[in-house]
Amino acid sequence: MVYEFELVLGDHDVMTVEMGEALVAAGCDDSTTGSSGGKAFVAFDREAPSLERAIRSAIGDVQKAGFRVAEVRMSPESVSG
Repeated sequence: MVYEFELVLGDHDVMTVEMGEALVAAGCDDSTTGSSGGKAFVAFDREAPSLERAIRSAIGDVQKAGFRVAEVRMSPESVSG
């Protein structure tokens, strides 16, 4: 199943091209990056056996790129399936 969620990066208010490239190189090639409201984020469409595994693997990939995850966001639809 594919799960949709966003990871907000701590300590970054703007997503740069270099940050996006580092994220893709670390395994976030199933994501879109951006910034809004003074927060940089990574929006995922991640395939995994469960929502928990999708989020945990995405956090791991973001950390491999050298970033800290401050918040996980998802819509009610992605939680209810």
